[in-house]
Amino acid sequence: MSAEAGVFITFEGGDGAGKSTHIRFLAAALEGQGREALCLREPGGTVVGEALRDVVLDPANEGLAPEAELFIYEAARAQIVAEVIKPALARGAVVLCDRFCDSTVAYQAYGRGLSREFVQQANRFACQGVRPDRTVLMLASEDPAVGLARASRGSAPDRMEGAGLEFHERVAHAFRLLETHAPDRVRVVRSAARKSDTARAVFSAVADVLGWDAEDLPFDDAFFHGADRSNRAGKGRAAAAGKAL
Repeated sequence: MSAEAGVFITFEGGDGAGKSTHIRFLAAALEGQGREALCLREPGGTVVGEALRDVVLDPANEGLAPEAELFIYEAARAQIVAEVIKPALARGAVVLCDRFCDSTVAYQAYGRGLSREFVQQANRFACQGVRPDRTVLMLASEDPAVGLARASRGSAPDRMEGAGLEFHERVAHAFRLLETHAPDRVRVVRSAARKSDTARAVFSAVADVLGWDAEDLPFDDAFFHGADRSNRAGKGRAAAAGKAL
C-alpha cells in the first residue's frame, strides 16, 4: 500500500486489554517515519462526541435504556466519521481508533440483547461508507473480571464497566467470535507479559496495510523495548499519584 494512502485501523477488545497503550506506541512509530498518525477513541474525538461520552458513561445515568444507549453511540460515531475520520483518510493520514462499530455489536447487541441485524444497520448508517482496513482484536485474559479490574484500577468504574460480570461475559464472547466473522480484516493479538512482545505482535498484525514486511519490521529490538520503559514509567506515575492522594 502506498504511504500516501489513508489507512484506518481500529482496536477492539474488552476493558483493560491495553488498546490505548499500543495505539500510542504505534502512533509514535508512524510519526517517526514521517507519517501522520491520528489517535482517536469512541465515543469521543469531537466536541459533540465527548459530550455524548460523558452522558453514556456517567454512572448517574444507570436508567438509560439500551435503545437510547445505542443511538448515543451511533450519534457520536456519525459525528467523528464526518468531522474527523473521513477528512483524515482523504489527506493520507493513518487513523488509529480505540473502538469502532465492532464494539457496538459486542456491547449493545450481545451485551444488551438488542437485535444484531438492527445494530449492524445502525452501524452502516453511522459509518457513512467508512470501513476499517484492519482491526486489531486485543485479548488480555479469558476472564472478563481481570480486564475490568485492570481498567478501573485507581478509579470508580464508569457506567459500562459497572454493568455487571454477566454482561461483560457476553461481550467477551462476542469479541471471541469477531475473528471468525471477519477473518480478512481482524487479527487477534494476545497481550504478553512484556509490553515489547505485545507491541511487536501488534505491528506484525498491521504490517501489510501499512506497507511493512511482517517478517522484517522496520524497527529494531531497542525500539520495541521502549514499550517496556514507557509501561514502567506509567506505573511509576500511577504509584506517585496514589501516594499523593
